[in-house]
Amino acid sequence: MIAIARQRGVALITAMLIFALLGTLALNLTWDNQLDVRRTMAMLFYDEGLQAAMGAESWVQGILRQDLDDSVTDHLGEIWATEFPVLPLVSDTIQGEVFGTVEDLQGRFNVNNLIDGNGDVDVESLEQFRLLLHALGLDPRFAGIAADWLDADRDAEFPDGAEDPIYTGMIPPYRTANQTLTNVTELAALEGMDKATFDTLLPHIVALPGRTAINVNTATAPVLQSLDRNMTVADVERLLAERADGGFPDIATAFSPLVTPAVLNQLEETTDYFRLKVVVRVATVRITYFSTFHRGPRGNVIPILRSFGTI
Repeated sequence: MIAIARQRGVALITAMLIFALLGTLALNLTWDNQLDVRRTMAMLFYDEGLQAAMGAESWVQGILRQDLDDSVTDHLGEIWATEFPVLPLVSDTIQGEVFGTVEDLQGRFNVNNLIDGNGDVDVESLEQFRLLLHALGLDPRFAGIAADWLDADRDAEFPDGAEDPIYTGMIPPYRTANQTLTNVTELAALEGMDKATFDTLLPHIVALPGRTAINVNTATAPVLQSLDRNMTVADVERLLAERADGGFPDIATAFSPLVTPAVLNQLEETTDYFRLKVVVRVATVRITYFSTFHRGPRGNVIPILRSFGTI
């Protein structure tokens, strides 16, 4: 009888152990299934969001094409410069929203202007970049450091330059670009550049292909102040009030007393480069999509750079 009781006890314990193992297995399978479903839904929502972002891109291309037909200048009072309202995304399978903005990139200082077609430093642009840094309350030496990062040679400019011997001594080591940039965020790697300095500078700089003029109808206040060493804050405030949302009636009249003839020749009231920032939310998925456009003289608007999450 004792042996039988022991056998029954062992059988009961075995049954309980098997039941516990099966319960754990079932729980793990349920959890894995829920994760698979969530991953699948997230991927579907991401695809839906991406399609919405691409749709917004196509919509903005049409706006920019129409803008070229409707006006001969680009200023902050035009439709493209208006922040998009929040538009709902509603269908049988998804619910979300999309919103965004378009920015005139030629209202910023193009860092690729720092070098000419031969890869040599452009002295006038270097001085303008120094003035921009000064207007922002930043160290002007970053202008020379940036020029060294872009120029074709490997010789550090005196007194503010920095070339490979500086960067290869860092941890981790890296080298200078020695060429024009495709993304302005590369300047975050400059010697001495910290996040606070870069965040202050970022809204006023851009990296565009080749040499570009500045559209004074959309330029930021520090960029306007960088046009001449004698330009004061009061001058900039007067210029901003004069242009308002409709742009300057006449660039030459507004700027001739303030800048040199060489600088005046670099000022424009039209733009070839724009950037779309669109944010799409679908359920729990959020997509931030950037698209840089080049608009040609015939109205062809072509995306030349796309990125997600960052500029």
